[in-house]
Amino acid sequence: MTTKTVERWLSDTERCPHTVVREKVSVYLGVSSDMLWPRAMRSTVKTGADREIVSAYPYRNACPSTVWSTLIDRAEREITFAGYTNYFIWQEQPALAERLRRKCETGVRVRFLIGDPDSEVTRQREEVEAVPLTVRTRINITLDALEKMRPCEGLEARYSDKHIALSVFSFDNEALVTPHLSSLLGHESPMLHLRRLSEDGLYDRFSGHVTALWSEARPVW
Repeated sequence: MTTKTVERWLSDTERCPHTVVREKVSVYLGVSSDMLWPRAMRSTVKTGADREIVSAYPYRNACPSTVWSTLIDRAEREITFAGYTNYFIWQEQPALAERLRRKCETGVRVRFLIGDPDSEVTRQREEVEAVPLTVRTRINITLDALEKMRPCEGLEARYSDKHIALSVFSFDNEALVTPHLSSLLGHESPMLHLRRLSEDGLYDRFSGHVTALWSEARPVW
């Protein structure tokens, strides 16, 4: 590394060398590469609210089932499924009822916020989707699975029609969030994996949304 080479890389503030070159220049000058090229750090390190985004998926079913399994099995305080039907989770997670029952036995609070199968919102959504496996049927599959888990201390279920366009699945301080796009089915909509790192961040905003809906929802049982 020569003085001329160093001057060439530092003369253009819009130009940022590769990592190896940055390291060599910083060693040569005895200055941190972060100070020499702060833009490079900002482009590779998440800052602000972005820090709470663990992963982003263009489709819900692009999120590996192992991510769901890990979040469910690792939870120690609270698990909340606030999807309108929550149907898919029973199909994709093996022995889910037994796993959730064991969670309840260890003191984990397990909550399901689901749509009312007989509501007008559900009927209208069925018209939009126009698929053989109706919204009402998918909700009833979840209700049947939950009924078979009873009695189970720590298991709660409530009806709400206000989360038809947004699903939030939370596991202690992590969450999987799906904003539903127009007439697309749940698995066709994007998903964010969030991890709580600060107050009033992305995780808290969605968690607060579910808390408000839960307080207004009516018990299934």
